[in-house]
Amino acid sequence: MKLILVHPLIPQNAGSIGRLCAGMDVELVFVEPLGFKIEDRYLKRAGLDYWPWIKYSVASCWEEAFVDVTNPWFFTVHTQRSYTEAVYKEGDALVFGSENTGLPAELLARYSNDRRVCIPMTNPKVRSLNLAQCAAVGLCEARRQVGFPPHRALK
Repeated sequence: MKLILVHPLIPQNAGSIGRLCAGMDVELVFVEPLGFKIEDRYLKRAGLDYWPWIKYSVASCWEEAFVDVTNPWFFTVHTQRSYTEAVYKEGDALVFGSENTGLPAELLARYSNDRRVCIPMTNPKVRSLNLAQCAAVGLCEARRQVGFPPHRALK
């Protein structure tokens, strides 16, 4: 399983998602352009001292990021299908867009609408949720469905 961030802007969100991916042994792909540098101190601070265990790469465009992706799930407000209705499998990619614009329309247009999922919100005054929180919600559901590996205890 992998998590793909398309054009993320906020280093604290990306760092928090990196920490999530490190803890769950999930690959993280950043798709340029980014709103920060990988060396950004806010990115590093949010990821704490876990950066050596974050399996990440940076793709120059989303086409490059999707070269080996066969089962993407696009988290977007442009659907009514809840993320809990999707059937996730090992090897799937969970795809999230930037904090201010979401996923590019041209990317969504390349895939059928049945690949789109949302985290349902009931308040019409709220446009979106925090990117790091969405990544955690989506990844935990996908991992729950495929079967979490046993939790290791801290020593």
